[in-house]
Amino acid sequence: MHCVSIVKLKLIQTNFMKKLLPAFILIILGIAARFLPHPANFAPIGAIAIFSGLYLPKKWAIVLPLAAMFFSDIFIGFYSWSIMLSVYGGFIIMTLIGLVVRKHKKLSTILGGTILGSVIFYLITNGAVWAFGSLYTHNLAGLLQSYIMAIPFFRNSLLSDLFYTGILVGAYEASLALIYREKKAIAMAR
Repeated sequence: MHCVSIVKLKLIQTNFMKKLLPAFILIILGIAARFLPHPANFAPIGAIAIFSGLYLPKKWAIVLPLAAMFFSDIFIGFYSWSIMLSVYGGFIIMTLIGLVVRKHKKLSTILGGTILGSVIFYLITNGAVWAFGSLYTHNLAGLLQSYIMAIPFFRNSLLSDLFYTGILVGAYEASLALIYREKKAIAMAR
């Protein structure tokens, strides 16, 4: 009986480790990173969106990056709703890319999905700044200027998405390997 209880406890721990703990850690990381000093657009929210799509249950995957953004926006401050919607929408698309990559998960697809997500996020959010803001003229030249002026921010976004996705995926895969090794050791000890 005692052995069965230990196995059940280990299964509960494993399920918690695989499903809920990463979600809580990512929300905390996402919120904290927005408050800590960092270069412009070098934050983990895009990587959290990709990671969520790769590993978390679908309902958590889409909500998670939005929750991290929303809770931190409460303290940082809200801004133009139309531009905010483009930012939140960009993160939803990054999560959906993660969900697609999940089906064919390997280094090349994760890397490609992360780059694609960064590019789409850049195009959507800077298009929204042009369309809904007053910084640029509302013609083709203004749109191009919006994209050109945002290149330094895109560089930081892309680098942070690649860096944080690498950290998150690497750490998670390593933890799964350790859990698998522990399960195998327990099974072989029987």
